[in-house]
Amino acid sequence: MLDKLLPLLQLCDSNFPSGAFSHSFGFETYIYNEKINNEKTFREALCAYIRTQLTYIDGLACRLTYDFLQKQSKDDVWRLNEILAALCLARETREGTRMIGERMWKLCREIYPFEIWNDDKEKRDYIHPAIVFAIVCDHLKIPKDITVLSYLYTSVQTLVQNAVRGIPLGQTDGQKLLVFVQPYLVEAVQTIDALTEEDLGAVTPGLEIAQMQHEQLSVRLFMS
Repeated sequence: MLDKLLPLLQLCDSNFPSGAFSHSFGFETYIYNEKINNEKTFREALCAYIRTQLTYIDGLACRLTYDFLQKQSKDDVWRLNEILAALCLARETREGTRMIGERMWKLCREIYPFEIWNDDKEKRDYIHPAIVFAIVCDHLKIPKDITVLSYLYTSVQTLVQNAVRGIPLGQTDGQKLLVFVQPYLVEAVQTIDALTEEDLGAVTPGLEIAQMQHEQLSVRLFMS
């Protein structure tokens, strides 16, 4: 496992240039409206996000992709990708997700030899980051549960970093939050393991509305 750990750490590193640091995915709207204004209110919103959208869309998509790859079903991977694009109703969030996914795909194609996928992405104008992450981890032979947990942690880590800048929070508060949410992330992986494709799509309506409202804010630090 040691030979797999370093590539996984690189992929999950906050310095990995996916562009995710430019997006709050609706949380900035809550900050702007002062519904999130300190560590406590952000922690509550983050836990709700982990238990809903991160579990039932991003996390489940990552696990389903991994399962499809194990079955060597590329058609199912791209079918799932189309579902994910359709599920994302907020334009900014959909565009932000597309940009992150495309950046990850380009970088990982440079880093790792994905010969069997060479012609696939060129046929599509959208790829979800969860799908890219699963493809890379499958290529690296990272176990499925570690893959899903790592993707969840990376997603939360980015949001915490952005909250440190946007609320703002102290760096120590940010690190305490990352420790606090770890049991929630483990619980999410266990939940995801028992879900099926039919469970895909649960969201937090308030956050989805906030994502739609974000482009109308008079002052913005993030792209979405």
